[in-house]
Amino acid sequence: MKVFLRLVLMSIAFAIFAATAWANVSLADVISDGMVLQQNQKVPVWGRADPGESVTVRFAGQSKSTIAAADGEWLIRLDPMKAKATAAMMTIAGRNTIELRNILVGEVWLVAGQSNMQRLLSETANGDAAIAGADHPQIRLFNVSRQVAFKHAPPPLARWLACSPQTIKEFSAAGYYFGVELESELRVPIGLINASYGGSQAEAWTPVEYLLASPDLKPTVDRTKIWDEERARVRVEYDEAIKKWRADADKATAAGARPSPSPAVPDSLREYRIAASIYDGMIAPLIPFYIRGAIWYQGESNAGRAYQYRDLFPLMIQSWRDEWQIGDFSFYWVQLADFMAERPEPTESAWAELREAQTLTLSRLPKTGQAVIIDLGEGQDIHPRNKQDVAKRLVRWALARDYGVAVSCQSPTYQSFERQGAKLLLTIANPGGGLRTVDVPEPRGFAVAGADKKFVWAKARITGPDRVEVWADSVPEPVAVRYAWADNPINNVYSREGLPLSPFRSDDWPGVTAGKDR
Repeated sequence: MKVFLRLVLMSIAFAIFAATAWANVSLADVISDGMVLQQNQKVPVWGRADPGESVTVRFAGQSKSTIAAADGEWLIRLDPMKAKATAAMMTIAGRNTIELRNILVGEVWLVAGQSNMQRLLSETANGDAAIAGADHPQIRLFNVSRQVAFKHAPPPLARWLACSPQTIKEFSAAGYYFGVELESELRVPIGLINASYGGSQAEAWTPVEYLLASPDLKPTVDRTKIWDEERARVRVEYDEAIKKWRADADKATAAGARPSPSPAVPDSLREYRIAASIYDGMIAPLIPFYIRGAIWYQGESNAGRAYQYRDLFPLMIQSWRDEWQIGDFSFYWVQLADFMAERPEPTESAWAELREAQTLTLSRLPKTGQAVIIDLGEGQDIHPRNKQDVAKRLVRWALARDYGVAVSCQSPTYQSFERQGAKLLLTIANPGGGLRTVDVPEPRGFAVAGADKKFVWAKARITGPDRVEVWADSVPEPVAVRYAWADNPINNVYSREGLPLSPFRSDDWPGVTAGKDR
């Protein structure tokens, strides 16, 4: 009888606890102490409560109330506010009251991409010095946890933290430098949300319904079924390969030799390669937190399907804009850097085709921009260590297009050519103060081809602020021209403002990634 009574009392207590827990007003993880709210916009505050429960948000002299919907969700939008560097408190009251402290108002940017965006300051040039000097209390960091996003660790997804030598250690280096440049120029608080995942592909960042709606992109979803079927077998094979590699590595080390790289993890064992997986875990939970824009550093993992990226990348951007429902927010990305071995002769290149796909996106969507870093890469390392100059080229776009600062932001880009005998006279758009070369007087990196489609290195000469003359003695009737078209290309043409001429080709001949869809 005593045991029965104890069980009854425990059941009642649990029911009361469960009802109380459900009654408590709760907030999305991104709404927390220390956050930065976007200035001059109706910023949302949202969470969950009991259906029909009244919720009130008070902040900066405002008091806004709403009723939780039938599913328990509620959302309140505050009136636009000017930037404020003095910390303030927000209260959210329903049946319970939540107090959030140390809140600022300023500019908020999303930082996203794969490993080059994920890269830490400690892994980049002058990283230790940058960490030691990272005392910026007006910059706030929200570092989305990949472990939490994929349910390998309990919530919260992250917490807002003031930028310091301690908190910056696990944050994006490129994102950090971007924020420092913004704060220096704008003199307002900066909020940075870092959602990056090394080795990720753009389809993992895109809502699945958008991918399924496109026949050309549907294969990125269909492949998940193949991975599900082969996963058990692949896991056994991979474990055996790793075991053998470790034994071989131990032998090599004992003999004083350098061990070979470990076997690559098969796609079917990479949960973050599944279509929409990163979007669902790392982007959707942030929506609709108001952001000014996003910076993006990704593409390496999609280079083998560069033609597909022509549609995938703009679709990903558009899907984010659709889901955020704040219009066409600014979206600026980093073009692939130079990488791998230099080739003695002109050649085809999947990386060049991916750069082309990125460049084409500029004309597909408004309020987009591209930071060309064809001069900042490292042939032996897919992760260039100079992230500060990467950020400086990204921030030019934000300053010029979002904040009205008179600064050149777009790299020179190919526009057209006119054939004059055996020479091609190129017209270059966005030349800034005019074209120039570095290192040597003659422009390098140009190639031309005749009707046989065989490219040879060309000679070139800058003939005007936006004109380049190109020719090759062995091609008397050139029909196409390319520049910096390689994995790791030769290139030395810049604008006077120091922005490199973007790689290009005038032809549309089928490339090495044409038709590849998974």
